[in-house]
Amino acid sequence: MDLGLHGRRFVVTGGSRGIGKAIADTLASEGADVAIFARGPDQLDRARADLERHGTRIVDVAVDVSDVQALAQAVSEAAKRLGGLDGAVANAGGTIGGNLLESAPEDFAATYQLNVGHAVSLTQAAVPHLSSAGGGSVVFIASITGLRPAPRTTYAAAKAAEIHLAAVLAQELAHLRIRVNAVSPGSIFFPGGSWDRFQQDDPEAFTNFVHTEFPFGRLGTLEEVAAPVAFLLSDRASWITGANVVIDGGQGKPSARRFTT
Repeated sequence: MDLGLHGRRFVVTGGSRGIGKAIADTLASEGADVAIFARGPDQLDRARADLERHGTRIVDVAVDVSDVQALAQAVSEAAKRLGGLDGAVANAGGTIGGNLLESAPEDFAATYQLNVGHAVSLTQAAVPHLSSAGGGSVVFIASITGLRPAPRTTYAAAKAAEIHLAAVLAQELAHLRIRVNAVSPGSIFFPGGSWDRFQQDDPEAFTNFVHTEFPFGRLGTLEEVAAPVAFLLSDRASWITGANVVIDGGQGKPSARRFTT
């Protein structure tokens, strides 16, 4: 299916590796121009060089997405270099601390800022550009951990908030013809990712997790997340807003981790 993304302009945070880079790659393969944000300039350079094989404009900006002012400046720079924006993907995220009993209160605030706060800042900075383009689409990359209880309490709570944020902003921004959706991936395997490391560190536990929690007997792939995100960013999804699209292959428990008993 042709998604009609040729010449469209997008920003993807956390775009130098993993899910973010896969989303940027899919968008570029559809003919879109893409700005990728991440902290590490070296990894950004490598990602940009790889994405340029599609022949579209690729812009890379080194930025800490938890820095509100710096992120706003990065969005302005990307919009200027791309000639505007048609969509944005808040993909960057992570966790500071872990479960309640092993985390400080500031760990919850920092994790919230990294995930939800950055999604807010990105959207606020992108809205004027999307509005000028006649509307657009924003996608937050959340997690099934935001839907079903699992360890890493700081992360789970932040991702739950991110899912609800998408639903609320979908209502608030509808008059500007801006759609907002969340995507909640399950466990996604890719070289160098956390599940790759877990498989190497504890192959028996990894195998047990795969066999007991996944109906298809495997974890998801980067491409299986990137393709639905590209669809949501396109006009093919023009009547989808405020949704949370779960991409987990029917996964059971969200995590191989367990709370201490």
